[in-house]
Amino acid sequence: MQGKFVWYELMTNDVPAAAAFYKNVVGWEAKDFESATPQGNPYTVFNIPGREMGSAGLMAITPDMAKDGVRPAWCGYVAVDDVDAKAKEFAENGGKILLPGTDIPGIGRFAVVADPHGAFLNVFKPNMPEGPMPEEPPPMTPGTVGWHELMAGDGKQAFDFYARMFGWTKGEGYDMGAMGIYQLFARDGMDIGGIMTKTPDMPGAFWGYYFVVPELDAAMKRVTGGGGTICSGPMEVPGGAWVTQCLDPQGAFFALVAGKR
Repeated sequence: MQGKFVWYELMTNDVPAAAAFYKNVVGWEAKDFESATPQGNPYTVFNIPGREMGSAGLMAITPDMAKDGVRPAWCGYVAVDDVDAKAKEFAENGGKILLPGTDIPGIGRFAVVADPHGAFLNVFKPNMPEGPMPEEPPPMTPGTVGWHELMAGDGKQAFDFYARMFGWTKGEGYDMGAMGIYQLFARDGMDIGGIMTKTPDMPGAFWGYYFVVPELDAAMKRVTGGGGTICSGPMEVPGGAWVTQCLDPQGAFFALVAGKR
């Protein structure tokens, strides 16, 4: 599973409001998880209706986290063979360890790391009870994450860094004119995301995650109707899909992708 995105988590300052918003916009169900986080916080799991396997998680930003500058945001978890060794490798290659390796009893071990330009994600090694994992839904199933996108401090340097960290390989590069090259990256021969240099108006480098919805225009109306903001789009992307980028009511960035408008 090395280099595979395996989980997505929203940290927010209003859990009930965020749960209601994403249930409406993406179509997820939300239920409380039986175990709390290592910090003792309650944890909410989003899942696709009719599927036991969760799609994402939701937790509150604690007062201590807020004092440390944590703001509402989505974060991805990437599977690695050794959490502590990979976190150390991030630091030795110009990145940072934001939270050292921490155990989640019965779930696994994770660390929060940042790349050399400050974009953060979690590295994770599962340690769940043995047994068959539910089969993943097919690509572009509503409620799944259909794309991963890094707005990098430097697109070329970022691709080289993550290729070294996770073994991702280079896909096609798209010339975006003044915005530079949008570089696709792949795992096991399948494109899973894109990397490009961020625009000057963006305050910092960051990862964004595209949630699949059945139809984009209706989902955009649910975003604004629920108090969210449309930042860009709708825009057609190579392959015929349509995307939009948004902020939720608490200010967390997210994006939506659909096969049609």
